[in-house]
Amino acid sequence: MNTQTVHSLIEAQAQRRPQSVYALSTEGGAPLHYGDLARGCRTVAAVLRRHGANPGDTVSMVMPNGLQTLRLLLGAMHAGLCVNPVNLLSQPDQMRYVLEHSDCRLVCVAPEWEARVRAMLQEIDRPVSLLLVDPDAAALPGEGTAPPATEPTPPAPDAVALLMYTSGTTGMPKGVMLTQRNLAANAQAISTEHGLQPEDRVLAVLPLYHINAFAVTMLAPLAHGGSLAMPPKFSAGRFWTQASQTQCTWINVVPTMISYLLEGGQPAPAEAAHCARIRFCRSASAALPPEHHRAFEQMFGIGIVETMGLTETAAPSFSNPMDPGARKLGSVGRASGCEARVVDAALAALPDGSTGELVIRGPNVMLGYYKNEDATRASFTPDGWLRTGDLGHRDADGFFFVTGRIKELIIKGGENIAPREIDEALLAHPAVRDAAAVGVPDRHYGQEIGVAVILREGADCGEEALRDWCAQALGRYKAPAHYRFVEELPRGPSGKVQRLKLLPLFK
Repeated sequence: MNTQTVHSLIEAQAQRRPQSVYALSTEGGAPLHYGDLARGCRTVAAVLRRHGANPGDTVSMVMPNGLQTLRLLLGAMHAGLCVNPVNLLSQPDQMRYVLEHSDCRLVCVAPEWEARVRAMLQEIDRPVSLLLVDPDAAALPGEGTAPPATEPTPPAPDAVALLMYTSGTTGMPKGVMLTQRNLAANAQAISTEHGLQPEDRVLAVLPLYHINAFAVTMLAPLAHGGSLAMPPKFSAGRFWTQASQTQCTWINVVPTMISYLLEGGQPAPAEAAHCARIRFCRSASAALPPEHHRAFEQMFGIGIVETMGLTETAAPSFSNPMDPGARKLGSVGRASGCEARVVDAALAALPDGSTGELVIRGPNVMLGYYKNEDATRASFTPDGWLRTGDLGHRDADGFFFVTGRIKELIIKGGENIAPREIDEALLAHPAVRDAAAVGVPDRHYGQEIGVAVILREGADCGEEALRDWCAQALGRYKAPAHYRFVEELPRGPSGKVQRLKLLPLFK
């Protein structure tokens, strides 16, 4: 059994390559070397302990990206604390719920969030300390006066290291408990899957409160001794300059970002020259439309490796191969670092080609949901497979294809229709930048198909043109009955479209 921990990954790299860069900011300033990271973890532990957080306690972080955010997250886990990075896009009532439900002893908060968080903590019926931290500061508050760094007791592999709340489309978010072993196992799996080496550097544009950034851009480099370059946030206009100036060899994005980069057009000549040195682009978290996949590779000359995972699996559990010739367009790839299969409603395994629910088992799968035994029980099959809630099938080569969420499946007149099939038909239209289908209540069919469409800038395309297009591409029965033209689609932090939030458009 894997006995590695986040603590052991940090210590191993600090011994192996103390002078190598682990992280740097795209905005300049001193980089963070592996030796400094390990020493800094002891200092972080001392600062957090002085504010009342001891091993086993939960520390919440209400902070945007920055090198100090990185140091805090890793230092806390290294010391055996559990970190709870709070989604900055949460609604205020959801954020307050997370701070209360997590039982955190301490909240590390960025200056612009201080007033809001203080107000939330006043409504919580337990003492919670507050530590004000600038994510880009050179040091933590009181770091110089922290007591001498002591040698910490390494956390056990099964200690909970991360409590990350999922952004559910309905109800309050659930707290996913991931252990030191879960996180270390997935860091190793990502590094192995992508053939990453110490000289590899990733552009870390995703927010660290999202599992993809947390596991892929922050933890994976610890497994292979690589590095990351961190901008304050994603900017389509500065993306290629940042990748070029920091000499990144791979990039990790979500489909929404690919869409924005395509809209931004060709990079400047100097940046375009660097693009040729970027080994691959990793796309994750949501299905990437094949049209966008082809257009990106054509425009930038960088191959896309499509992957997929969940918060509950510490990010990726599927990946396409690194060999471009072996990848399959529209597939999330083969099981990576775990086992996966497709089951029917009775949880029996289905043959290849049959559509059902994807289930996963492996060292990356969560311990369960915090203080929610019912949800934990419902998420696992009796023989220990995690139910993903995703619909899809596996082909004869072991590649998985995801067609939608079970709760988002459109059932029209008894026929199951995957929303993604509708999306992709519309995305093939030259005037359509983005589209999302949803089942709309209908008294005749039970559900009809509604679609929200974002047109490309300057495109002149009306409903009738799209109706004709869909009738040709999908046939009359699957062609949407309702069309709405919108400026944006509701998305979760991972970039997934939250289809059920589209329903008010069709009332």
